[in-house]
Order: sequence, then C-alpha cells, then structure tokens
Amino acid sequence: MAARAVPRAPGESQPRPPETTPTRFRPTLHPGAWWLWAISLGVAATRTTNPLLLALLLAASGYVVATHRSPAPWARSYTAFVRLALAVLLIRVLFAVALGSPIPGTHTLLTLPEVPLPHWAQGIRLGGRVTAEAVLFAAYDGLKLATLLVCVGAANALASPTRLLKSLPGALYETGVAVVVALTFAPHLIADVRRLRAARRLRGRPDRGLRGLLQVGLPVLEGALERSVALAAAMEARGYGRTAEVPARVRRTTAALTLGGLLGVCAGTYGLLTAEGGTYGLPVLLAGVLAALAGLRLGGRRSPRTRYRPDPWGAHAWLVTGSGAAVAALLTLASVRDPGALHPGVVPLVAPTLPLWPAAAVLLALLPAFAVPREPS
Repeated sequence: MAARAVPRAPGESQPRPPETTPTRFRPTLHPGAWWLWAISLGVAATRTTNPLLLALLLAASGYVVATHRSPAPWARSYTAFVRLALAVLLIRVLFAVALGSPIPGTHTLLTLPEVPLPHWAQGIRLGGRVTAEAVLFAAYDGLKLATLLVCVGAANALASPTRLLKSLPGALYETGVAVVVALTFAPHLIADVRRLRAARRLRGRPDRGLRGLLQVGLPVLEGALERSVALAAAMEARGYGRTAEVPARVRRTTAALTLGGLLGVCAGTYGLLTAEGGTYGLPVLLAGVLAALAGLRLGGRRSPRTRYRPDPWGAHAWLVTGSGAAVAALLTLASVRDPGALHPGVVPLVAPTLPLWPAAAVLLALLPAFAVPREPS
C-alpha cells in the first residue's frame, strides 16, 4: 500500500491520517518456466557421467533454489529430493558391490563370500571380488540419476503447484481441478489425524498401534467423506464439470492428436536417452510435442473457462527457459563432439578432467539467480 500525505483543513487540530492507495498487481514468474528450466538441466545431466560436470549442475540448481525459494510449505520439498538422490546413489553402489559388475578391473578393494547360483541364473553373481573400477562406474551412473532427481526437486521447490495447475490448458481442466482438490484436502486430513490423536491422549486412550489406527482412521474417513460430499454439492451448484458441445469429428481428431503426440514424446525421449536413437530422437520428440499441443488446443473447446489474474509469460520466463535450454543443447553437442570428456572411462582407472567449454555452458544455469527478481513471499 502506498501512503500519501493529506493537508490539514482550517480549524482542524490534528492532521488527517495518510490516505492509502492500492498498489498495482505485480505478476510473478510463470511456474512453467521453472519446470522447463529444471527439465532442461535434467536432460543435460543425462548426457554426461563426468562427476565434475554433474557436481556443477547440482551446485547451480541448488544456488538458484537457495536464492529464489519461497517460504511456502511446498518449497521445502527440495530437501526431501536431495535425500532421495543420496539414497539412490548409495543403493546403486551397494548393488554393484553385492551383485557384481560387468566392468573389468584390476584394483581389488575387497572380496566377499560368493553365493553359488543355479545354471539358469548365469550372468548374475552374488558376492565375489569387488574392484575399484566397478564401484567407480556405479558411482558415476548413480550420480547421474541423483542429479536428475535433484533437478526435479528444484522445480518442485521453485514453482507453485497451484499456480502451475491454474495455467494448464482447457483440455486438462478436469484433471487440474481434481489435483487442486486433492492438494487442498491433504492438509485437512493431517490436521484431523493430529486432532483426534491428541483428543485420545487426553482421554487416556491409546493412539498408536492397530487399535489406535482403527479408532483414529474411521473418524478421519467419515469427516473426509462428509467434506467431499459438501464440496461436490457446492461445485455442482457453481457449474463445475459442465462442458460445451463439440462435434464428433473434432473429438476424434483431438483424441488422435493427443494420443499420437504422447506416443511420439515417449519414443523421442527414449531415443534421446539412448546412444543408438540420437539421430531420430529429437525429430520424433518435436513432432510429438507439436501434435500433443494441437490436441490440447482442440480439446480446450470443451471447457471454455476464464482465469483470474493469469500468470503472464514475460521476458523473465523466456530468460529462465532459454538458459536451461542452452545448457541442455550445449551439453548434448559436447557429448557428440567430445564423448571422452563427458563420459570419463574407468578402465584404466584415471581421474576425471573438467572440460572447459561444457563447464562454462553449465554455468549458464545460474543466470536466473541474478537476472530474475525474487518473488514476493
């Protein structure tokens, strides 16, 4: 609110309080831009197993989260994703130690008791010799997956889920409403469980174990059903779920474009993640995205809706998206031109080196931390 001084009228002993004028609504960054930025960093992480480049990606995404994360409850998910990434890395290394690895090695770390297996389980080994090359290869592979998980966690911590669902196209309107209702009811269920457990403790009744779970779960379920019925009646009275009349040929075209586009996206993504499908992966992915967008655009005719204060896609959104896309494109190019630097070998056992221009490309991911203003809390 902006205050403006008001002059005192003749005969008044006290000055008038300052008038307040409402400030203009300041739009914030579109949540879809953060998701595109994080997905691009995840794509860049899949193009390399160099631990130094992956560490740079982790540091860049973590710094942007530290500078632009809001104090909202959903922003705390980044820590959970970091813990999940560490668990995945540890599990990958433990599997390599316990189940063996096809990577040959000469540097033996330890020798575990080997369990004999039947002839039909050939190719699988339990225990045996554990080499440094096999452990290092598993660590590189696990770190790549851990970096991908941390990038997804960065998107969850930076983008508001409710604002993201509000920005969904009209074809996904019903899905967005269902997810919003679920996200709204989840805190109520947790609050009901805490309230009922506290009430049982005050009465000297058990609130743990199977008996406590049944005594607490039934009232919580009953309250959730009553709340759901009341919400359904209120939404029905306000016109939720009503759709416009669309010709049959438009519905069939929408279904064909959406299904074909999603299949194209899956096939293109699989091609990009494999070495053999690098030539056809990108064209198929782009064709699938275009077909899916066309299907969503046609499907939006069934749900003509207006949005209150829609999030604009401005210059900052293009900057954030462009910085992530540049990192993904440059690392993809580097993996083609210099695969040895982005995929360091473990046989023979050598220390990985930091390639200069791919490392400089990863630093472009830090651009949102300095060019995008922090969103108001």
